[in-house]
Amino acid sequence: MDITAVVLQGLLALAFLMAGLGKITGSKMHVEGFRQWGLPQWFRVVTGIVEFVAAVALLMGYWEPSWTAIGALLLGITAIGGTLTHVRVKDSFKQTFPIILLGVLSFILFFIRISDLADFPGFHA
Repeated sequence: MDITAVVLQGLLALAFLMAGLGKITGSKMHVEGFRQWGLPQWFRVVTGIVEFVAAVALLMGYWEPSWTAIGALLLGITAIGGTLTHVRVKDSFKQTFPIILLGVLSFILFFIRISDLADFPGFHA
């Protein structure tokens, strides 16, 4: 199971580093997407920051596994919001599928690493 977690961790970190940076820097695709969805551009930046921070947490998880669980949970929750946005504007399944897949993979990684949360800084009694 560790190899699965390491591979998922790397793929998700890469995907969300790219997506987060694209949103933060205002790539045309992301600006148009948020406009189409009727969401303000400041929310695009906030979403990008959340994705970027969660991806960094996944990378930190290579040294401290509890960060992987936190990053994966944050990405999974973010993916739920993205999925609901696509459903709200009635995007096609083809447009919605990538965020659904990334969300499912994020939650799989979270459940693989959930036991590591006990070691997360500040969670000790």
